Amino acid sequence: MSGRIAKVSGPLVVAEGMKDAGMYDMVRVSRLGLIGEIIEMRGGRASIQVYEETSGLGPGETVESTGQPLSVELGPGLIGSIFDGIQRPLDEVMKVLGHNLSRGISIPALKRDKKWKFVPAVKAGDRVSSGDIIGTVQETEVVCHRIMVPYEISGRVESVQEGEFTVTDTVAVIDTGKEKKELKLMQRWPVRKGRPYLRKLPPEKPLVTGQRVIDCLFPIAKGGVAAIPGPFGSGKTVTQHQLAKWAEADIVVYIGCGERGNEMTSVLNEFPQLIDPHTGRSLMERTVLIANTSDMPVAAREASIYTGITIAEYFRDMGYSVALMADSTSRWAEALREMSGRLEEMPGEEGYPAYLGSRLAQFYERAGRVETLGGREGSLTAIGAVSPPGGDISEPVSQATLRIVKVFWGLDANLAYKRHFPAINWLISYSLYLDSLGKWYEENVDKDWVKFRERMMALLHDEAQLEEIVKLIGMDALSKYDRLKMEAARSIREDFLHQLAFHEVDTYTSLRKQLLMIKLILAYYDLCRQALAEGADIEKLALLPVRERIGRLKYCKEQEAEQEYSGTLEQLRHQIKEAFAKEDY
Repeated sequence: MSGRIAKVSGPLVVAEGMKDAGMYDMVRVSRLGLIGEIIEMRGGRASIQVYEETSGLGPGETVESTGQPLSVELGPGLIGSIFDGIQRPLDEVMKVLGHNLSRGISIPALKRDKKWKFVPAVKAGDRVSSGDIIGTVQETEVVCHRIMVPYEISGRVESVQEGEFTVTDTVAVIDTGKEKKELKLMQRWPVRKGRPYLRKLPPEKPLVTGQRVIDCLFPIAKGGVAAIPGPFGSGKTVTQHQLAKWAEADIVVYIGCGERGNEMTSVLNEFPQLIDPHTGRSLMERTVLIANTSDMPVAAREASIYTGITIAEYFRDMGYSVALMADSTSRWAEALREMSGRLEEMPGEEGYPAYLGSRLAQFYERAGRVETLGGREGSLTAIGAVSPPGGDISEPVSQATLRIVKVFWGLDANLAYKRHFPAINWLISYSLYLDSLGKWYEENVDKDWVKFRERMMALLHDEAQLEEIVKLIGMDALSKYDRLKMEAARSIREDFLHQLAFHEVDTYTSLRKQLLMIKLILAYYDLCRQALAEGADIEKLALLPVRERIGRLKYCKEQEAEQEYSGTLEQLRHQIKEAFAKEDY
């Protein structure tokens, strides 16, 4: 199926004579063999979204349809790799071409010459169906790659082999009753089609991230969806890096979609050196990176999003917990807007296409905690950063995202300017998973966890209201109990919510240590409130020396936290008694 170029408009190429081609078919454009995808058909004219630079193309050049949708290769070799938006391995490209990516280059995503040790999990005569595991490959020290029966294949295992194979070698033969299917270590899957599963499961377990403001105030469930909108410089990328580093996920897929090159560089430099706290190995041993920087062709942003989530679904189907970071979906939306404009479609709000909301929904709906085809439990948690212009979340991309996601971590420029990081504003953020996760926290952390959280949120909200009064008439106008609320809320903000991503201890806090920190701050509030009722002076209570020690608990190592908590609590009680002793009655 071939045609000719009729028109070139940036990343959009219109080809004639393509009536036999289908929507979303992958095509090769011109003698350079540029990769593109058909996104509109009008009679025999196909509008093609080209995922590479189109400069120098002209009318009359050939366009060849592959007859296949844009697909990714799934198999051993994904973990630790760095791909571009259309799954070209960038490290392999660099070996061939150096530092500059040439147009039209085609390098297989998975190495064809590398051999993997395959250990069968089935034997000849066993019956298998879609999603069943036929064997395993130890891909890294951390990840055991489970080789699954591809979709819509079931039958009796005729033969299976053990040994070292490349991804294209046949490792098993399945007799389906109609024909014999050869199974390889690798399979292909179209990126725009969600991978099937048996059923979705309710989100009942949290994805523990080690970030206190998230785990305690606005938790996300395994299989949940979250958005991080925020203005320039508010810490979206650093927050996503933190989640990628510390979230309790088996596999991390990080998509840099239209982001600055230096940010992707810091990911590429940092991740191999970071030691994963869960495994004690390099973080790259459970990470897949997709790098699509802002200087790469605009259209490839869409491909990178779909490539990333398809790879994430594949690992979910193995029964793993997968965390996907998309940074940022706004850049993808901008690419949709540009392509829509070139297709001369009727623009929607702010020039974005009318189908913006449905495209975002299609992406986020592929997340979830599921029972896979092979009967395993897997989860895919999707966390998307949104970059609204000027931090205005009333713009279409933020609003369309908020209609879909259940967790909103709203970043605040004012907090960022005050150097309060993570700059998640506790007054506007929310999590709709609180009700379903409360039971887990009560059973696994502390029976009063939900009450503690509610008390902290109440103090923070009260502080915001009292601050308005203070601005008008000063601190002296407040009652002693309101003064105490202000002091307790300040302690929550500065000692608990403020977290240093680049501090070796403070960067990650376990749920147990978070609980101790909360209990200590609330103990300060409760004991001081009791002391006030008995006639203590608020000024002395506000200036207790132990408050500095309360603040230092977050820099205390995990194994020393219990001891430090007990010592600080004892000191707190002692100093409140001393404050009474010094009173003049």
